[in-house]
Amino acid sequence: MQPTLRPKVANFSSGPCAKRPGWTPDALAGALLGRSHRAGAAKAKLHAAIEGTRRLLGVPVGWRIAIVPGSDTGAVEMALWSLLGPLGVDLLAWESFGQGWATDVLKQLRLKDVGLLEAPYGELPDLAAVDFRRDVVLCWNGTTSGVRVPDGAWIAADRQGLVIADATSAAFAMPLPWDRLDVVTFSWQKALGGEAQHGMLLLGPRAVQRLENHSPPWPMPKLFRLTKNGKLDEAIFKGDTINTPSMLCVEDYLDALRWAESVGGLPALIARSEANLAVVADWVERTPWVAFLARRPAIRSCTSVCLAFADPWFRSLSAPAQAETAKRLVASLEKEGVAYDIGSYRDAPPGLRLWCGATVQAADLAALLPWLDWAYGETKAAAQKVA
Repeated sequence: MQPTLRPKVANFSSGPCAKRPGWTPDALAGALLGRSHRAGAAKAKLHAAIEGTRRLLGVPVGWRIAIVPGSDTGAVEMALWSLLGPLGVDLLAWESFGQGWATDVLKQLRLKDVGLLEAPYGELPDLAAVDFRRDVVLCWNGTTSGVRVPDGAWIAADRQGLVIADATSAAFAMPLPWDRLDVVTFSWQKALGGEAQHGMLLLGPRAVQRLENHSPPWPMPKLFRLTKNGKLDEAIFKGDTINTPSMLCVEDYLDALRWAESVGGLPALIARSEANLAVVADWVERTPWVAFLARRPAIRSCTSVCLAFADPWFRSLSAPAQAETAKRLVASLEKEGVAYDIGSYRDAPPGLRLWCGATVQAADLAALLPWLDWAYGETKAAAQKVA
């Protein structure tokens, strides 16, 4: 039977993600529209966004935080282009974004001393094989595979290289071990439901030291330049952005930060995301046609929750038929208005991907799950009828 209870908010996209509960455009009323981002009032808002990020995430003293162009992609690229080169580098890739950073290092920067540690979707590379005498680049949470690293204990405290962590779907939902990291990046449109195109670049003291003692051999685009006369350009990390930010988006991010503080700060955000994962996990345990893509609970993401089809009938289909079946299931949910944008990433195995970050309400997830059962049953019946 088709369910009758519908999610109040059907936005389960993994980016841009659901807005915070209760959000309306009125939250943007204080935006400094039509003003220069160099004006004192605008720079104050940019600085407030930086310091609000520091407070909420518990970023240690000595770390610099900058608002940068190009979303998380821009922040990661700035780090790779500015910092890599003096040492060999180990790249960890177990889904599409990690593979993307590997491609940039190998084919764009063309570094020679590169180690690539890979794993298929649903698994992690051998973390014990990472050499911390070298620089290390990884995604803390694989957004397209639903796999996260379990903790930071595997990272050497006495490392010689830098650890560069793309944390765009981990920040504000998972603990980040600041003492084991040197660069952290994320974007506004992920865990707090902000608007797109703005990234955050967080640099620890060891990364700052590298910047001031290493001059990359390649031309550095203006958007990537973090130093001036051989020293860190401190103004960038106080709100004097490299290019023009959207003050409308800044206002939205400030609203998201205020909401996060109002619900209990970082511990509450993590708890909300983990509780959402638990809702899905309880359903998966009693549902024979579906399984987690990440089979091991310890590495299972609590934000980008990726699901695979476990039904032997589905597995018997050809690869094109599997992809088409998954596409039809997702389309039927969108047509009913109960779930938007929950298909697996284009490079991932056919399946479903539910964003379970803190801005998603557990009640909406609970209301959605019977619809997934219904949609799968309807899609399977229609396919078998045609066959």
